[in-house]
Amino acid sequence: MKLSRRKFLHVAVSAALPAGMPVAWAQTYPTRSITMVVPAPAGGSTDALARVAVEHKRRQLGQSVIVENVAGADGSIGAGRVARAAPDGYTIVLGIWNTHVANGAVYSLQYDLLTDFEPIALLAGISYLIIAKRAVPAQGLTNFIAWLKANPDKATAATAGIGSAQHVTGILFQKITDTRFQFVPYRGGAPAMQDLIAGHVDWMISTPNDALPQMWLGNVKAYAVMAKTRFASAPEIPTVDEAGLPGFYFSNFGAIWAPRGTPKTVIAKLNAAAVDALADTNARAQLTSLGWEIPRADQQTPEALAALQKAEIERWWPIIKSAGIEAK
Repeated sequence: MKLSRRKFLHVAVSAALPAGMPVAWAQTYPTRSITMVVPAPAGGSTDALARVAVEHKRRQLGQSVIVENVAGADGSIGAGRVARAAPDGYTIVLGIWNTHVANGAVYSLQYDLLTDFEPIALLAGISYLIIAKRAVPAQGLTNFIAWLKANPDKATAATAGIGSAQHVTGILFQKITDTRFQFVPYRGGAPAMQDLIAGHVDWMISTPNDALPQMWLGNVKAYAVMAKTRFASAPEIPTVDEAGLPGFYFSNFGAIWAPRGTPKTVIAKLNAAAVDALADTNARAQLTSLGWEIPRADQQTPEALAALQKAEIERWWPIIKSAGIEAK
């Protein structure tokens, strides 16, 4: 049977799309609101990043983007929900280092971090700080390390939970400085910071949006930024390179993924909306004020996000596994 040109093109394009997905759908997406799952509680730095991003994504997509906070199991519950969602572009996840790197080594996940998601875009990165309670006698990072060595197993380090960024980087800190101290896990960074301010724990590795306000109030002392450059908002804090612990970098990230099998045309539209949001002057100012760093344009592609995730997994999984970190 001979097909007309129009019919032939309709059949050919339909065959290239997932089963049951009409051509008109691919051409008009999105036609309704999109849910962005944020696998963290409302009010934190991850949630703030999501809300700045979606506010500016609405303009290009022409549809509302709804933030839905799904916390629990260090973000694996929310990420798992998106991994199992329909690959139609209407359910995406704002993943971070915990959900899309560490959790694969800490938890027995029912999904694969590398194969069950489609990368969309890296939104921002955030470098951490090494801070301590005011009563710690050491001045400067090298003196702090010496103090830890002089008091093995006596000092306490707060973390946002087992397998969190604070926990894993703390283990690496122990290894490279040859120090020993006790980890105290909390249900997130906020309660950990509260106990640090109260003097119940000695030190922690923290996000700038949690640490800097307390430093400015005089409640904690900051030893170093875990990055190659100082914070523009707090130029008085040296980098780890300057403070005596060269190369001890850590940057968490916020990025967007969709379920595996989401059409490339949809990924392209979502990426374009994210890139547009990151180019907005107001959005950049908001994110910078929260301690987030905007990636270069060449780091905002799906391919760059995939490469970043793979590199982070290769770097951190051996550290997590050798330390025997497992969710109980």
